[in-house]
Amino acid sequence: MPDHHRPAHGPRPARRWVLAVIAAGLLTSACGHDRGPAGPQATHVTPPSPVPAQHVVASASGPPGSAGRPHSGSGAHGSGGARHTGSGGARHTGGAAGGTARRNSARPLAGEIVGIDPGHNGGNAGDPGYLNQLIWNGRAQETCDTTGTQTDGGYPEALFNFAVATFLRADLRQAGARVVMTRTSNNGVGPCVTRRAQIINHGRADVAIDIHADGGPAAGRGFAILEPVADGPNNKVISASAAFGHDLRAAFLARTPMPVSSYDGQGGFAFRDDLAGLNLTTVPKVLIECGNMRNATDARLLTSARFQRRAARAMAAAIIRFLRRR
Repeated sequence: MPDHHRPAHGPRPARRWVLAVIAAGLLTSACGHDRGPAGPQATHVTPPSPVPAQHVVASASGPPGSAGRPHSGSGAHGSGGARHTGSGGARHTGGAAGGTARRNSARPLAGEIVGIDPGHNGGNAGDPGYLNQLIWNGRAQETCDTTGTQTDGGYPEALFNFAVATFLRADLRQAGARVVMTRTSNNGVGPCVTRRAQIINHGRADVAIDIHADGGPAAGRGFAILEPVADGPNNKVISASAAFGHDLRAAFLARTPMPVSSYDGQGGFAFRDDLAGLNLTTVPKVLIECGNMRNATDARLLTSARFQRRAARAMAAAIIRFLRRR
């Protein structure tokens, strides 16, 4: 959101030329139920071309980078880096002329930064030693990552997550946002769930979403939104995360045919304190299980490029609604 500077006693004579210039410018301008090995990729969904394994912040106009096995150092930041004030996805300056984010109907996310974490990775099954290393998730030890689940036909969750994330990234860029991706290919390993949280936190995202699909009971259907529980690092973003979660639930119901989960949480929400991505976040964030890969009806949707696009558009709509309300 733009910062507003208001002189206490009116403009001073020495600053009148500055105000004149400004006036002229304004006139012109967790998939926890089943974590089986990744299966073969479906032929009817074409993933983006793989790129070298290294995470980046993708700008609204620049090319995407890639992410795979994590590396040392903090998350990279895109050009025209924003400077945040406050906590919990606080308003920031930068990203637009004169240090002010100017929004319009065509670019409602101009000046905003959005984090996307496509769960797992397509190469995870090939390096069990890496996946099984223990990390601290903010409350307890857990493994670095898992392979994710898959449909009974062998369509892997990691591919679904990445396909939706790619569609979402394009929608967000078109709306003017800069995007922080924890991985931008589906042929790597990792990064660990703790590293994913760091990438988004260091990228100073205004809001973030972890994209997954579940491996629940075959009779169960629907999507669930997993929300953080206060545990220290995330204390200041619990309320904002809950608000974003409600926006996401409403958008997913309105814009996709996927129902609310019949088995996970209540009313489409589940509060989780065992996930590093939620425990360690310092920005408003939720994790969405977009459907149940073990259910035949859900699986037909999840493996469809049409549904993946609709899911991404629902996420983008929720992000826009959330950020416009701040």
